Amino acid sequence: MKSYYKTDEWSVIEEGFNPKMQEASESIFSLGNGHMGQRANFEEKYSGESLQGTYIAGIYYPDKTRVGWWKNGYPEYFAKVLNAPNWIGISVVIGEEELDLHTCKVSDFRRELNMKQGFLQRSFIAEFKSGRQIQVNARRFLSMAEEEIGAIRYSVKPLNFKGTLVLTSYIDGNVVNRDANYDEKFWDITAEGFKKGVAYLQSRTRKTGFEVCFAMVSETELNGEILKAKDQTVQQKGYVGYRKEIDVSTHDEVVLYKYVAVLSSLDHQAASLAENSIQKVIRAAERKYNGLFADHNTLWEENWSNSDIIIKGDPAAQQGIRFNIFQLNQTYTGRDERLNIGPKGFTGEKYGGSTYWDTEAFLIPFYLSTEPPQVARNLLKYRYKHLDKAIENAVKLGYKNGAALYPMVTMNGEECHNEWEITFEEIHRNGAIAFAIFNYIRYTGEKEYLAEYGLEVLIALSRFWRERVNWSDVKGKYVILGVTGPNEYENNVNNNWYTNKMALWTMQYTLESIDYVMHEHPAQYQKIIRKTGFRYETETASWRDVIKNMYFPVLEERGLFLQQDGYMDKEQRMASELPPAERPINQHWSWDRILRSVFIKQADVLQGIFCFEDEYTLETIRQNFDFYEPRTVHESSLSACIHSILASRIGEAEKAYELYLRTSRLDLDDYNKEVDEGLHITSMGGTWMSVVLGFGGLRIREGMLSFTPSLPKKWKYLSFVINFRGRVLQVGISNQQTEVKIIRGDQLQVEINGKIVMCQPAKL
Repeated sequence: MKSYYKTDEWSVIEEGFNPKMQEASESIFSLGNGHMGQRANFEEKYSGESLQGTYIAGIYYPDKTRVGWWKNGYPEYFAKVLNAPNWIGISVVIGEEELDLHTCKVSDFRRELNMKQGFLQRSFIAEFKSGRQIQVNARRFLSMAEEEIGAIRYSVKPLNFKGTLVLTSYIDGNVVNRDANYDEKFWDITAEGFKKGVAYLQSRTRKTGFEVCFAMVSETELNGEILKAKDQTVQQKGYVGYRKEIDVSTHDEVVLYKYVAVLSSLDHQAASLAENSIQKVIRAAERKYNGLFADHNTLWEENWSNSDIIIKGDPAAQQGIRFNIFQLNQTYTGRDERLNIGPKGFTGEKYGGSTYWDTEAFLIPFYLSTEPPQVARNLLKYRYKHLDKAIENAVKLGYKNGAALYPMVTMNGEECHNEWEITFEEIHRNGAIAFAIFNYIRYTGEKEYLAEYGLEVLIALSRFWRERVNWSDVKGKYVILGVTGPNEYENNVNNNWYTNKMALWTMQYTLESIDYVMHEHPAQYQKIIRKTGFRYETETASWRDVIKNMYFPVLEERGLFLQQDGYMDKEQRMASELPPAERPINQHWSWDRILRSVFIKQADVLQGIFCFEDEYTLETIRQNFDFYEPRTVHESSLSACIHSILASRIGEAEKAYELYLRTSRLDLDDYNKEVDEGLHITSMGGTWMSVVLGFGGLRIREGMLSFTPSLPKKWKYLSFVINFRGRVLQVGISNQQTEVKIIRGDQLQVEINGKIVMCQPAKL
């Protein structure tokens, strides 16, 4: 697939303006800093197709569920990430003509996302209908150091005229969501005005009552000299701005600096929000653009030192992995345990910006390996703090005795997804949360997490699985009926292998965890017993009975774990047989046809094999991979990464590389033809795994790091960083050798290609 964007190892570059690609580019060039995010909308007016998007972490709206008919247990709302007031706006007017790239003639257009330093830069020449031409250079960033601050440098240069240039820097609260069930407006403006040379606008979300204040300071230079003339204030309903008229001659340069503070009631008292915002932006403006950017750049240097992956010999692969890492780092910083990660991050409205099982299954490994343990720990604590809500969710569906069903989609712990085949049936999400606890402890060695938070969650999850199974007299086994596995192209199936496996494993791990806490932290164990009403003898005996007698669908003569009962009744076709005009099938086929087909959306059985790889022989892994991968259409963003890792494991280097390119360049090359809706942030964690766990061969076995690398043919060298149990390690892999250095921390034993070696700290 040919990329629209130029290949560059540290940047994403668009050369030439294509209005048909505008919404896609708005996604690709998005910025964020953990606190807020901004699609790459133009600062100036644009009357063409555009998805306006300013998003603030943790701020949402409970959009009332819209369904044809109601079912018991349905959530009453779907949480929507909100398009917040537009803070980037800059109007450019010359005479009676306003700059609008949809109506002007555009040349020399260039847009660059600089991933090394975290900024968006754009330049172009625009010709108005009058024939007047201007050159514009714009650069903006969302500060990683001052996460409530955004800054813009906007330069305008007349090329063939002299006259009056009018610049208006503004905040516009008159925004709507494209994704709204009843076309409601989600915000009410509560305050607006000017104070101390600052324009501010405060909005409150309807129903949830979140408040956000935007405060703006602008400063204008002409040919490097600050213009002292006072700006005119502009105020309309839900709109505040500063307007400046400047007399310009050919090749004069006018530069507008715009500083904006974005504060929310999650972090400030609503009554003091405006004043705090004003003071915040005044201090930011005093630092000036270059001062703010210097601090921002320092944080990006630190991010890259902890998480960069270097690939030599393959620029497209290098650009792909850095794009994924860049988006992961700017979406979630781990500073706030109240926050989690939505599938689109800060890049679009789809999926509501809510938390899915993607966090536990695909993102925690990245943050475990590239950040201090507290970052991943905060993601786990997010789930712990929502345990009571998870128990409430289970009660709504008829479960009892402290059983917990974590939501498929949530902002506050309450289920807010309303497709029945997902909400009621995709229960494997519980298993991902249990596995994340295990994975955290495996990486960090902090087993005491079980006593603090983990065991309480595991007991509730195991209680759910015990209630969810039922005994089959026909099979003489416990079965799990009416589920949807990771492959969402199969609904309401019986005995999905992956779901049954996660249920059994969760109960096994809970039993092991009970034994540990009981003996190593007896006081905490007694506290958990009292809080949960746990009955050791009866509950553990019941779980052991299920573990011993769980049913799994298999095709023994072929060495296959069957995805679910009846899978072999389907017409067995390969994805390669599908006509290209019918791909992706979710955009061309009826849902009925998809459900009756053999085609798989994403790894299902293979997801389970990936999680529990050490339980299976290489031949078993190969047999299942060779059967399921050709039937997989990879129409989930979470698919290619898992398949790539397993392909590396079984020595299918060419297939592993093909799938790596698909996952790493999923958005850059728009494989699924939907990037205009936003990026696939959570799959980017899987992309990182496909490099480090796939080609790098990283595993943790009995508390020891193990590496069995296998590089693609095109790669001359691979390097990545791992944060493991108080050490930071640099791993370098070539076709000749694998070298592991300790950058920070004490010496450590690791296994490389089956040989145990002692790694020493690097000499300063």
